[in-house]
Amino acid sequence: MRLAIVWTILRKELVESLRDRRTLVRLVVVPLLLYPLFALAMSKLVGFEAAAREARPSRIAVWGELTDGLETRLSAADKIELAPWAGAPLDVREGLLSGALAPPAGPAPAPDEGEAPPADAGDERPRWIEPENPVLAAARVAVSERKVDAVLVPWPSLGAELGRGGKGAVAIYFDSVRADSATAEARLAGALRRAREAIVAEREAERGLPEGFASALDVASRDVAADSRKVGQILGSMMPMMLILMSLLGSFLPAIDLTAGEKERGTMQTLLCAPVRSIEIISGKFLAVWVISLLTALGNVVSLSLTVSRMLPDVMVVGPGTFALTFVLLVPVTSLFSALFLALAVFAKDFKDGQNALMPAYLPLSLLAGITALPVVELNPWTAYAPVLNIAVLIKALFVGEAPADLLFTALVSSALYACLALLFAARVFERESVLLGGHEPARAVLGLGRRAGGAPSAGFSLAAFAGVQVLFFYGSLLIARASVAIQLAVSQVGFFLAPTLALVAGFGYSPRATLGLRAPSARGLAGALLLGVSAWAAIGGTVLRWFPAPEPFARELGELVLLGGQPYPVVLLLVAVTPAVCEELLFRGLVYSGLRRAGPAVAIGASALLFGLAHGSVYRLLPTFSLGLALGYARHRTGSVLPGSLLHALNNGLAVSLLYFKPSWAHGVIEGELLPWSVTLAAAAVSLTGLLLLRSAAPSEPEPDEGAKMEERERRGGAAAGGSGEQG
Repeated sequence: MRLAIVWTILRKELVESLRDRRTLVRLVVVPLLLYPLFALAMSKLVGFEAAAREARPSRIAVWGELTDGLETRLSAADKIELAPWAGAPLDVREGLLSGALAPPAGPAPAPDEGEAPPADAGDERPRWIEPENPVLAAARVAVSERKVDAVLVPWPSLGAELGRGGKGAVAIYFDSVRADSATAEARLAGALRRAREAIVAEREAERGLPEGFASALDVASRDVAADSRKVGQILGSMMPMMLILMSLLGSFLPAIDLTAGEKERGTMQTLLCAPVRSIEIISGKFLAVWVISLLTALGNVVSLSLTVSRMLPDVMVVGPGTFALTFVLLVPVTSLFSALFLALAVFAKDFKDGQNALMPAYLPLSLLAGITALPVVELNPWTAYAPVLNIAVLIKALFVGEAPADLLFTALVSSALYACLALLFAARVFERESVLLGGHEPARAVLGLGRRAGGAPSAGFSLAAFAGVQVLFFYGSLLIARASVAIQLAVSQVGFFLAPTLALVAGFGYSPRATLGLRAPSARGLAGALLLGVSAWAAIGGTVLRWFPAPEPFARELGELVLLGGQPYPVVLLLVAVTPAVCEELLFRGLVYSGLRRAGPAVAIGASALLFGLAHGSVYRLLPTFSLGLALGYARHRTGSVLPGSLLHALNNGLAVSLLYFKPSWAHGVIEGELLPWSVTLAAAAVSLTGLLLLRSAAPSEPEPDEGAKMEERERRGGAAAGGSGEQG
């Protein structure tokens, strides 16, 4: 081997690589900026969370009777709020008051245990594991469900022992996995240590004290976190990042190879000459990349489960179901990666250019998965809608055993929305033959962001608009969470539903009449909507809710919420019935429906109803709102107008809220959660059927213009012609 030749080739390749500005940016600029910014952001986040946790008072449940002096000292302690019997089941409370529940026999104290160690001192002795008992089980539930931060149990003999100068016993139950609970335990232990020291000082001032005066209190901190939670905390801190990163890699290289790689090999042009459609090309390529990414994710999940079972051969604290659900959660993430990487890689001319094109997307997605390792990053309303991060924290919560149904539903719905947007983006890019052949087009033309001259939007635009409005509504509602319920509802409907809908229609130049269905309906259409409006709530409530009832606490909370905290009836009717009937209908049966209409009436009605149900943000409301959405979509289809649906929507909400507001005696059982009688349900169903028949006989809607579709076709042809002329030139 001639080293001189090797050196010459090495120098040539390095010079050619470093001559590319994107390579320099990726090698130098991105690392220099990215990691310092990431480190600063994470340090600020951790510092902010630590400061916020330190500022929050700890809510301590007291299950038992404290002496007057001890209660006074604990109440005076900084950032400690005592909540007598909070979260205590009735049997535990009775057992503690009667003395039937006694402290379990604990470990023998150390010979030199004269006083409790300081709060910041380390304890070298192994922590005692308390045997299962009713108090431990009840405290575990109260702390893990976040009803309180810790539970303080002064055992029944506390007052008598302290009164005779002996040693009273108290127990602190906390969850070491929860940072707030661990902080509460430290604060409470410190306050009890100071109280013990004060009691000892008082005893030392006296004479003839009985045995035990030097201890006064036997404080036992007991961790209620099960072994599965402790192992889940470790796995949940590391595994989501690793699984998502490997899923990223599973779609990274195949996406480049099937787009830029084919351009480099010259097979992309051959494929475009074949009698196939662009949607068929993108579908086949997307499915190929997605399958590879899914197989990568599956292999990693299986390997992880086998590794955990091998490391813990005696006790499998993380069950196979957790790993199976983890793989299910990776399905929308891998779909997002596959579609996004395909759409970006198609702009590249060769394989190397494809790597440069995908790195700006790969790094932020990796960092979103990486910050899950921080203990302060948890599944909450703020992270449930963040792309990639929501699935990462959901996997983390799954391992720890803290995945509430509503947040799990929200995270899955938002991930599915982002995956659909990425797929729509990829389909849009693959429609541009000039891009597939290596040409360049402005991003505005590729994304179809140019202003239209009338017509209705495409299905992709409508779905993208819905996703954007939904994200705006979700985060916007969190920002106004401290306002009154009436203000929240008014701002959400007008500011987060109506205003974006009108802005999108006006900003892109769509026809308001065609897009929003602003047509005068027929008399039969209005009559059918009227009958559905007065009966749909009873028909749906008597059938759907009979087989799929919502939990009683959820139904009760929802009933209290719609009354808007005791607002006058006209205000309640305006905000709960009229405002949603206008704002939501213009979005779902206007902008969304008009775009989906090109796929056929059945798709438009069903998909808009499904999105309508998902937008209400609760798995318990999904089926009832979906059923109502089908009726609203059918009214829009048969009349060509949004007005009948608005009437139906307003009557449905108005009648329901009127029952809750006035509480007539004949509806007392229904309001209290009882099911509607079959007689009422069948009568309401008959009225609803009559309304549907009237809608069916109403004059069909006039054909809506497809100017948007024609314009897109002209743009595609123009783009292809430009690409062809560019190649010839």
